[in-house]
Amino acid sequence: MTQRTGRPRAVRMSVELPLWRALTGFRILTLGYALGLFLLNYREYAHPLGAAFYMGLLTVWMLATWNRVTAPERCTRPFLVAELALALGGILVTAFVDTPARIDGGAATLPSIWTGGAVLGLAIKGGWRWAAIGSTLVAVANLAERGHPARDTVHNVVLVCISSIAIGYIVEVARASERTLARALRIEAATRERERLARDIHDSVLQVLAMVQRRGAAIGGEAAELGRMAGEQEIALRTLVAGGLVGPRRSAEQLAADAELVRTAAPEPAPPAGPCDLRALLAPHAGAAVSFAAPGTPVLLEAAAAAELAAAVGAALDNVGRHAGEGARAWILLEDEPGEVIVTVRDDGPGIPEGRLADAEREGRMGVALSIRGRLRDLGGTADVVSVPGQGTEVELRVPRRFPGGEGAGDE
Repeated sequence: MTQRTGRPRAVRMSVELPLWRALTGFRILTLGYALGLFLLNYREYAHPLGAAFYMGLLTVWMLATWNRVTAPERCTRPFLVAELALALGGILVTAFVDTPARIDGGAATLPSIWTGGAVLGLAIKGGWRWAAIGSTLVAVANLAERGHPARDTVHNVVLVCISSIAIGYIVEVARASERTLARALRIEAATRERERLARDIHDSVLQVLAMVQRRGAAIGGEAAELGRMAGEQEIALRTLVAGGLVGPRRSAEQLAADAELVRTAAPEPAPPAGPCDLRALLAPHAGAAVSFAAPGTPVLLEAAAAAELAAAVGAALDNVGRHAGEGARAWILLEDEPGEVIVTVRDDGPGIPEGRLADAEREGRMGVALSIRGRLRDLGGTADVVSVPGQGTEVELRVPRRFPGGEGAGDE
């Protein structure tokens, strides 16, 4: 598929485009209605040639501009003003080409209901204020043509005013909703990118700094000073990561600069394409303190999803090593269900005190919030943490074979 280059086209909301297309059909149908009325009553006009001249002018205008209202880019404000002027002129001309008896009897004006198309165009383009101005001018022209405020004239005028203003107001509300949705989508995209970067930082930089702090304190001497500095940098970086997720709003340029800085410091290799056996990614975690159980057949999952799931398992095991104690054991259970893949990580440590996860998130320790739950959320899955004090912790990770962004390898 070839890509077009050049200036990007503006993307319009889905509500507005159908309104413009409906207005195009309205103009064509109402022109046919006005021509039919004119032909049926041609001999009853006081000056039929004058009426025919205006209807011919109206027909030529429509032939030349029928597609001007199919898209908002082509329907400019000068065009709408010209169309409204043509409609007002037809209403006023009716007083000179028609007989007083027909006018008093409530006969339709030359443009008839085609005038409503001009007012509706103003409503869609400029909102309810433009609609109010256009409908007011139409009302004045109709009263001037009739000479007195007859009941049917007032009824038609009020109907045009209310309908056009209501449509204009609805369009303004739809546009405001579109802008709000666009801002929300931009914020969500920026937040997801920051969460991804925060996960990468947690899985690499923060863990290295924590290890340097512990080893430095154990060795002592100059290494202790190095460990102290590493601990200070870990706290500062955790504060930055947490503050970036809930702190003041940053510009798109700042977010792009942050992302480029992290990518430059620690570039990520692109994940392989196609299905991947999840067992091969989880088996290296097995060891003297970690037991791994898996089905005898390959557990296939799309490569990017498998890598993220394996990283979440690694984060869970890292938490076991740091918080469950040196003698704690862990078990990894991989289950291959028809619609999803389930990985359970369980340990026999002291468990997590109630409220500790919430406290850790407030302190900037995002291991569970980002490295585990954040990854599973991006895959369309779930991460449930169950912990009983004194009985260990169990983390259950579920990833559907179909998830946002693609299909799982298990789908046939």
